[in-house]
Amino acid sequence: TINSAMFPSTKIESIFNKYPPPASPSFQYGTAGFRMAADKLDSIMVSVACLAIVRSYACSSKTIGIMITASHNPPQDNGVKIVDPLGDMLPQSWEPIATKLANCATFEQFKDILKPLWEEHITDDGSSAKIVIARDTRESGPHLLNICTQLFDALSTDIVTYTNFQELTTPELHYLTRCNNDPTFGTPSEAGYYTKLSTSLLKILELNKLTTDSLTKVVVDSANGIGADKLQQFLQSSKELANKFVIVNGNTKDPQALNVKCGAEFVKPPQGLPNAIDTTIASEESTLCASFDGDADRIVCYFHGNDGFVLLDGDKIAILLSALISSLFSKLPQTDLKVGIVQTAYANGASTDYIVNDLKLPSICAKTGVKHLHHEALNFDVGIYFEANGHGTVLFSDHFRSTMKKLAEEDEDGQGHVAAKTLLLLNDLINQTVGDALSDLLAVVAALALLHKTKVDWANTYHDLPNKLAKAIVRDRNIFITTDAERKLLQPAIQPDIDALVAQFTKGRAFVRPSGTEDAVRVYAEAATADECAQLSQQVVRLVENA
Repeated sequence: TINSAMFPSTKIESIFNKYPPPASPSFQYGTAGFRMAADKLDSIMVSVACLAIVRSYACSSKTIGIMITASHNPPQDNGVKIVDPLGDMLPQSWEPIATKLANCATFEQFKDILKPLWEEHITDDGSSAKIVIARDTRESGPHLLNICTQLFDALSTDIVTYTNFQELTTPELHYLTRCNNDPTFGTPSEAGYYTKLSTSLLKILELNKLTTDSLTKVVVDSANGIGADKLQQFLQSSKELANKFVIVNGNTKDPQALNVKCGAEFVKPPQGLPNAIDTTIASEESTLCASFDGDADRIVCYFHGNDGFVLLDGDKIAILLSALISSLFSKLPQTDLKVGIVQTAYANGASTDYIVNDLKLPSICAKTGVKHLHHEALNFDVGIYFEANGHGTVLFSDHFRSTMKKLAEEDEDGQGHVAAKTLLLLNDLINQTVGDALSDLLAVVAALALLHKTKVDWANTYHDLPNKLAKAIVRDRNIFITTDAERKLLQPAIQPDIDALVAQFTKGRAFVRPSGTEDAVRVYAEAATADECAQLSQQVVRLVENA
């Protein structure tokens, strides 16, 4: 047996030298891991593969995930991120380590950082690190995945064992990572994932004396990405649901078509229809349209109404699922369970008003980025979080599960039994590890059926205030420092000027925050009318550019 605690310097160095970093590396591990033009990622894959091994050992040899994807980015980009044992993101305290490793220009520098970590976390107790790895349909995916597996293969199985799942959606990889460490979550296979989702949905319908006929038909724009292939597999595994979903933009044979004129990111900002969905399809009374993004971890819904395009974004999905959960809770005896909705500053003011004044639920504002929302949602027994872009999920606590089981048993024949059992099944239907376009879509059609709502009813729950997201080009975005979940600016000292502008407009609201990806500052504005919103946006942009 090889001593796995001993740092395998020669073997790692040979792979490091095969995929050398650029002369002056400048990489940053963020919310989405590393993401950039695919041809710049070779050396980063070596860093990520090594860090994943150390992370597994630091978590008592639990399974760690590696997902190779650039989500909604154009086809020439790619990225990679590490998934923690319970399907959540790499802890923020480890992000600087990933960044430091990626920015080593020589193997000596790399070894100086990696070896102490290796020796700190890796013990020679006979257990090896465990990795699950997958990619989306991008052309660069096989090459980048192969760099990781070359490194794993160069090391002994006493050090690392791995399973290469090839093509998966991001949510599937998160699900599989979790199942390998927590067998109660589900069977650790693709078939197990599909079965968990379809069984939960069909049981919810049966329990509430509904059939699949009550489900809204959905036309799904799959962004010509991995979601198309996986939705197809899901429908093949669940014949009862097959006639309720139609897939368009499912061309995964041409990697250059990925996210081009289709997908959630194409639909949401301009609020228009993607390729392959025209106004005739989008106007059909009994049809809802939905768009996934390139790795199927987010979704927006929409249709064409009497006044044109109607968007049902992440805020609207959060409201719909909250309404369902509130309705089910109203059929139960009083409990001590805490329910809350987590949004970002980008959430429309009208949605926040509806949450607080109509649903009577707390609305918490978190910093932009799923990891921040996820963290805040954990403070509730039922924590509902969605970014306006359609990325989100619902988290259910252990206390919630035990309470529902108890209530279901106590009221075996009554309304409370059905409500408690339905809530427990929602806990299975919704993928709690990460935003999941397929899981969220099934939750949406279940909610519409259970609440007896049409897509028009859903759209009319509240009406968004006119809003605009603009970009101010600045010399240095780093001088813009925010506070209060990015709603207020500390530096430069122009917040009083922004407040004075906002006060001039009915229902005015505006905030500025530095972009995470380019030398620009994002300016969000909303007001009672489109004209006022445009004026407010323009004036705040001018203020920022002159700061």
